[in-house]
Amino acid sequence: MFNFKMEGFDKLQKKLNDLQKNVKDLEGEKQVSFKELFTQEFIKENTNFENLDDMLKKSGFKIESQEDFQQIPDDQWDKFIAGNTKFKNWEEMLNNAIKIWTGKKIGF
Repeated sequence: MFNFKMEGFDKLQKKLNDLQKNVKDLEGEKQVSFKELFTQEFIKENTNFENLDDMLKKSGFKIESQEDFQQIPDDQWDKFIAGNTKFKNWEEMLNNAIKIWTGKKIGF
Protein backbone atom coordinates (compact mmCIF):
# COMPACT_ATOMS: atom_id res chain seq x y z
CA MET A 1 0.00 0.00 0.00
CA PHE A 2 1.22 3.49 -0.84
CA ASN A 3 0.77 6.54 1.32
CA PHE A 4 0.95 9.97 -0.18
CA LYS A 5 -0.11 13.47 0.69
CA MET A 6 -1.85 15.75 -1.78
CA GLU A 7 -1.12 19.43 -1.27
CA GLY A 8 -2.11 22.60 -3.01
CA PHE A 9 -5.88 22.18 -3.02
CA ASP A 10 -6.33 25.10 -0.62
CA LYS A 11 -4.46 27.36 -3.03
CA LEU A 12 -6.48 26.04 -5.96
CA GLN A 13 -9.76 26.58 -4.10
CA LYS A 14 -8.73 30.16 -3.23
CA LYS A 15 -7.83 30.84 -6.86
CA LEU A 16 -11.18 29.43 -8.04
CA ASN A 17 -13.02 31.55 -5.46
CA ASP A 18 -11.10 34.64 -6.59
CA LEU A 19 -11.95 33.91 -10.23
CA GLN A 20 -15.61 33.46 -9.37
CA LYS A 21 -15.64 36.79 -7.48
CA ASN A 22 -13.90 38.58 -10.36
CA VAL A 23 -16.40 37.21 -12.88
CA LYS A 24 -19.30 38.30 -10.66
CA ASP A 25 -17.78 41.80 -10.39
CA LEU A 26 -17.88 42.07 -14.21
CA GLU A 27 -21.59 41.29 -14.49
CA GLY A 28 -23.77 44.00 -15.97
CA GLU A 29 -22.92 46.94 -18.15
CA LYS A 30 -19.49 48.54 -17.72
CA GLN A 31 -18.00 51.80 -18.89
CA VAL A 32 -14.33 51.49 -19.72
CA SER A 33 -12.16 54.31 -21.02
CA PHE A 34 -10.23 54.05 -24.28
CA LYS A 35 -6.99 54.40 -22.31
CA GLU A 36 -7.91 51.43 -20.12
CA LEU A 37 -8.89 49.26 -23.11
CA PHE A 38 -6.13 50.33 -25.46
CA THR A 39 -3.09 50.14 -23.22
CA GLN A 40 0.33 51.09 -24.46
CA GLU A 41 1.18 47.39 -24.58
CA PHE A 42 -1.89 46.62 -26.72
CA ILE A 43 -1.19 49.50 -29.12
CA LYS A 44 2.51 48.64 -29.49
CA GLU A 45 1.77 44.96 -30.15
CA ASN A 46 -1.11 45.47 -32.57
CA THR A 47 -0.57 48.76 -34.40
CA ASN A 48 2.07 50.91 -36.06
CA PHE A 49 1.97 53.33 -33.11
CA GLU A 50 3.58 53.72 -29.69
CA ASN A 51 0.42 54.55 -27.74
CA LEU A 52 -3.23 55.53 -28.13
CA ASP A 53 -2.54 59.27 -28.25
CA ASP A 54 -0.03 58.74 -31.06
CA MET A 55 -2.53 56.64 -33.01
CA LEU A 56 -5.33 59.18 -32.64
CA LYS A 57 -3.08 62.13 -33.57
CA LYS A 58 -1.77 60.38 -36.68
CA SER A 59 -5.19 59.17 -37.79
CA GLY A 60 -5.83 62.35 -39.75
CA PHE A 61 -9.05 62.96 -37.82
CA LYS A 62 -9.60 65.64 -35.18
CA ILE A 63 -10.29 63.56 -32.07
CA GLU A 64 -10.43 65.61 -28.91
CA SER A 65 -13.59 64.14 -27.40
CA GLN A 66 -15.90 61.16 -27.57
CA GLU A 67 -18.22 63.24 -29.75
CA ASP A 68 -15.37 63.88 -32.23
CA PHE A 69 -14.70 60.15 -32.39
CA GLN A 70 -18.37 59.34 -32.98
CA GLN A 71 -18.47 61.78 -35.90
CA ILE A 72 -15.86 59.85 -37.90
CA PRO A 73 -17.52 57.90 -40.73
CA ASP A 74 -17.29 54.17 -39.96
CA ASP A 75 -15.90 53.27 -43.38
CA GLN A 76 -13.08 55.81 -43.08
CA TRP A 77 -12.16 54.69 -39.57
CA ASP A 78 -12.25 51.02 -40.65
CA LYS A 79 -9.91 51.87 -43.53
CA PHE A 80 -7.49 53.60 -41.14
CA ILE A 81 -7.61 50.60 -38.76
CA ALA A 82 -7.08 48.09 -41.58
CA GLY A 83 -4.08 50.04 -42.88
CA ASN A 84 -2.37 50.67 -39.56
CA THR A 85 -3.14 47.72 -37.30
CA LYS A 86 -3.28 43.93 -37.29
CA PHE A 87 -7.06 44.11 -37.51
CA LYS A 88 -9.32 44.22 -40.56
CA ASN A 89 -11.68 46.79 -39.00
CA TRP A 90 -12.56 48.74 -35.87
CA GLU A 91 -15.02 46.13 -34.55
CA GLU A 92 -12.34 43.43 -34.62
CA MET A 93 -9.83 45.70 -32.85
CA LEU A 94 -12.36 46.75 -30.21
CA ASN A 95 -13.51 43.18 -29.55
CA ASN A 96 -9.92 42.02 -29.14
CA ALA A 97 -9.18 44.83 -26.67
CA ILE A 98 -12.32 43.98 -24.68
CA LYS A 99 -11.35 40.31 -24.59
CA ILE A 100 -7.89 41.14 -23.23
CA TRP A 101 -9.28 43.65 -20.71
CA THR A 102 -11.84 41.13 -19.49
CA GLY A 103 -9.21 38.42 -19.10
CA LYS A 104 -7.06 40.72 -16.99
CA LYS A 105 -10.01 41.72 -14.81
CA ILE A 106 -10.93 38.09 -14.24
CA GLY A 107 -7.35 37.24 -13.34
CA PHE A 108 -5.98 35.40 -16.36
